[in-house]
Amino acid sequence: MSVLIPSATVVLLRENNNQLEVLLLKRNSKIAYGGMWVFPGGKIDVEDYASKGEPKPTEPLDTDMLVAARCAAKRETQEEAGIDIMQDQLLYLSHWTTPEIRPKRFSTWFFVAPTTSDEVEIDGGEIHEHCWRNPADAINAHLEGEIELAPPTYLTLRSLSTFSHVKSVVTHFGDLPPEVFVPRVELLDDGLCYFYHGDAGYEDADHRVEGARHRLYARKGRQWTYEVSE
Repeated sequence: MSVLIPSATVVLLRENNNQLEVLLLKRNSKIAYGGMWVFPGGKIDVEDYASKGEPKPTEPLDTDMLVAARCAAKRETQEEAGIDIMQDQLLYLSHWTTPEIRPKRFSTWFFVAPTTSDEVEIDGGEIHEHCWRNPADAINAHLEGEIELAPPTYLTLRSLSTFSHVKSVVTHFGDLPPEVFVPRVELLDDGLCYFYHGDAGYEDADHRVEGARHRLYARKGRQWTYEVSE
């Protein structure tokens, strides 16, 4: 099993024509996850840690790790997009652990943060393009094959797709604990099934198990299907 790499991601929010928009960056096609559209973010560096303790990538609620993740989130947003954000504006949204089937795995703290900046300066190295998009529009673009998204980005956009204002996002998620995702994956003949907490098939990673649903079908050549029980 590969070692987990602690990292942080920021979902930058703004309003445009009474619509919520998020900043998406397109990764260089020659690097890991190349060609995918992602939120600003990157690895947590040694200097991001407030204490001298060892990193704890398997502890999403650890206080020291959260401090380090906030530092990394601020730094990476500046490096990748040229946008300065305040750490106290970073709202802890969720935590994602890359499934064990992947050769390179991350333990990622996801934050949301408002911004009024219209100026985005990409580095031209890791990042080749950028765009501001309404979450629902970005989801549709992915389903139509126009842009490529990873499951964490896709599901994060889904969670924001019903909001029109930054304040409503902050108010809603500010009252909720961060959601922790530790996906399990089943290989299907035509793609993958990602299982999340609460799914009846989670423990065995078996899509045939009947019961509660919290899963994402990512089938080749077909639109993704997200199923979650009420």
